[in-house]
Amino acid sequence: MAQAIYIHDFAVLCALGSDTETVRRNLLAPAPPRVSGTWTLTDGRTAPVGAVTIAAQPNDPDSRCNAMADRCLAGIDPALWNVADKSRLAVVMGTSSCGLLENGAAFQRRLADGAWPPSFRLAIQEFGNVAAHIANRVGATGPTYGISTACTSGAKALASGARLIQSGMADVVIAGGFDALCDLTLNGFSSLEALADGVSNPFSVNRRGINLGEGGALFVLSAEPSPIRLAGWGESADAYHISAPDPEGNGAEAAMREALVRAGLKPENIGYLNLHGTGTKLNDLMEARAVNRVFGDMLPCSTTKPLTGHMLGAAGAGEAAFTIMALQAGRLPGNAWDGERDPEMPPIRLVKPEGEATDGRAAMSCSYAFGGNNIALILEVAR
Repeated sequence: MAQAIYIHDFAVLCALGSDTETVRRNLLAPAPPRVSGTWTLTDGRTAPVGAVTIAAQPNDPDSRCNAMADRCLAGIDPALWNVADKSRLAVVMGTSSCGLLENGAAFQRRLADGAWPPSFRLAIQEFGNVAAHIANRVGATGPTYGISTACTSGAKALASGARLIQSGMADVVIAGGFDALCDLTLNGFSSLEALADGVSNPFSVNRRGINLGEGGALFVLSAEPSPIRLAGWGESADAYHISAPDPEGNGAEAAMREALVRAGLKPENIGYLNLHGTGTKLNDLMEARAVNRVFGDMLPCSTTKPLTGHMLGAAGAGEAAFTIMALQAGRLPGNAWDGERDPEMPPIRLVKPEGEATDGRAAMSCSYAFGGNNIALILEVAR
């Protein structure tokens, strides 16, 4: 049996709050706030977004992703990474848009002035930059790298960190993911006709697309026992299409089943499923088919994206934190939608919009990405 992996602490920020306790309170409220920010697109339209509010600090780094990482790092007990041998401390971060906000602004300055701003650094756009930034903050000299697999990046960072421990390459891993809103991603999703013109309406027959968001989460992993366990994970790549999911959800199903096998659990042992739930026609239909085949129509499910926006490379990390919060509190976040089911979808049991109580110990969180990249995480808490 593979070595067990535990989570000793975590921190998260997103549109629900700029610190972990505010996020927890808003996530589990009977009427949680939904996305309320706006972003003006190049064609003049306005898109709803899940924006993070963080006050500027004198020592902020030169990218918003790294500033958000610093806020999360400040919410974790530093004793957890204060290992004697820093070569045994690793950092793995997921992202898909780090540095794009700042480099987009720098490029506009170059167009206007004919020169890059003096503060311009291309390095902040490298996918390993957030991991390197955190490693520098904590003094880690072990394996340090970024994962960029679009919307599965943050969840894959957790699985990757677990493998570093199981392989003997690290004793402690700081894993997670961060992404910031920027013109490139907003206008890119607009060109795909994927953005909703209002708050997203997942799994409804009236769904019209996604809202984008920003934020992220950090986790401290090790093999030392703690009340929270990363019980299992499953990954697949169906390569059906560069941006559209496999309509039948075969890759999603494979990831969920692999996570169950790795955790040594059966579908009936799972008490909650955090859905990817983007609110697009294709994703929600695919996901409902896959979930119904694995779990039937009795497992409580919900997506949190109408509350936070889709945090892209950070989504899997943020939603792993939400899933842990739900298990710890014994309360599931509701599925924020209009209640009008799509008759094309096989039935799945969506949590009431106001949330529901649970006594479950284990839950699954799923993320799916462009290119048919899929991952399912299983989180477990002691009771």
